[in-house]
Amino acid sequence: MLRGNICKGCANSAIAGRQASAAAVAAANRQHLAAARQPALPLPRPVAARAQLARVLLNAEAMNLDLASLLVFYDPVALAIVGGGTLLATAARGPIGDTVDALRCLPVLVRRPFDFGRARAELARAERVAHAKSLLAIDPQVLKDPDVARGVEAVTDGATADEVEQLLDRLRQARLDRHATVQEFWAAAAEAAPAMGMVGTLVGLVRMFRSMDDPATIGAAMAVALLATLYGALFANLVAAPIAARLRRLARAEENERRALIAPFRAFARRETPVRRSRAA
Repeated sequence: MLRGNICKGCANSAIAGRQASAAAVAAANRQHLAAARQPALPLPRPVAARAQLARVLLNAEAMNLDLASLLVFYDPVALAIVGGGTLLATAARGPIGDTVDALRCLPVLVRRPFDFGRARAELARAERVAHAKSLLAIDPQVLKDPDVARGVEAVTDGATADEVEQLLDRLRQARLDRHATVQEFWAAAAEAAPAMGMVGTLVGLVRMFRSMDDPATIGAAMAVALLATLYGALFANLVAAPIAARLRRLARAEENERRALIAPFRAFARRETPVRRSRAA
């Protein structure tokens, strides 16, 4: 009987101890949450400056690690095979002038597209000069837009409205032909790049099989084989094809904008051509 009472007392003491421990843990958690809700005190300036410097250094170290990991994907042999092969295969499809034009057109990708408002403003200035003075007072070389300069020059020479429209149509067709040539060049480059990547892969595999007795050169040959395919796919889908698509889109937008210049030029020629002919008579 006494032993049972003692065991019962021990059990009650254990339960009470566990309840006290749970209460202490709950109180500690409440204090931790209350401290977390309080706004953090600002660090002193020297400490904050050192912390900022440490973050910058850690970010720089991470960037260095990223650059080092990216250098693994660089191989000059594979790059020469894909880049040089794509350029040669594309340039061989036409005259060398097409290749030069295709490379010279690259700055157009980052320029502001053709704006009808600026061309129309140049024509309006020429009209004001012609109305205030005469057509001979207009200097076509001052006009920046080539179509506006050629049109004003034609009106100055006495061209009729139909003749000016024919001139603008010829200029438009010549521009379309130039744009189409450049677009075809970059579209052909997008087609040739994956094939040149496969050529590089075959070259790398041949080098690897010929050097099977030298394990030190197998890795480099295998890298050429794999990276050539990678370079061909990336150049075709991330460089050449986007350039061709953007040039096509810019040419289409410019064509639509320049069509709007025909009506103002016809009106300008109708106003000025009779005046010049009456003065000449």
